[in-house]
Amino acid sequence: MYEEELDEDGVEYYAIRPNKSQIKREIAELNEFIEQLIALSPAQLALFELEDIVFKAIVTASSLPPTGARKRQIKYINGLLRKLDISELQEQLARLQSKSAHAVREHHAAERWREQLLLGDENTVSDFLAEYPAAERQELRNLVRSAKREQTLNAPPKHARLLYRYIKDIIEQG
Repeated sequence: MYEEELDEDGVEYYAIRPNKSQIKREIAELNEFIEQLIALSPAQLALFELEDIVFKAIVTASSLPPTGARKRQIKYINGLLRKLDISELQEQLARLQSKSAHAVREHHAAERWREQLLLGDENTVSDFLAEYPAAERQELRNLVRSAKREQTLNAPPKHARLLYRYIKDIIEQG
């Protein structure tokens, strides 16, 4: 219902209630954000520097099975977070997810280069060095040679792991 008010000049003012659909959309968005927070590990969640009560509520929700209890816990967290400005938290979560996606891309690139170096010849080493000039030619050659030797002897892949680590470090630098 609208309440009518008249001021001194006889102008009518109406009190407008919030749009219910908009409120429901905001609650759904906040619930989605909460689900993303629940999916994080406690160590990742600690990076957000949440209030103690919110942190404990999220950790509790992450341990609950997806039943009514979890839904009630999410509603409780929703009520706690609605009182806070969560825009900074959303930015932190986006950065964390972006960082994670970037790490996956680096991992895949390092895996591809290791496979190419182990299957390839001297030209592959040159290609790697051309793309990543920070790498040391001699160290890279030694690691590739040792890893190839391990493969032929069916030995544990110690040098293949060292090669992967070296490539990954170079990719992170470059």
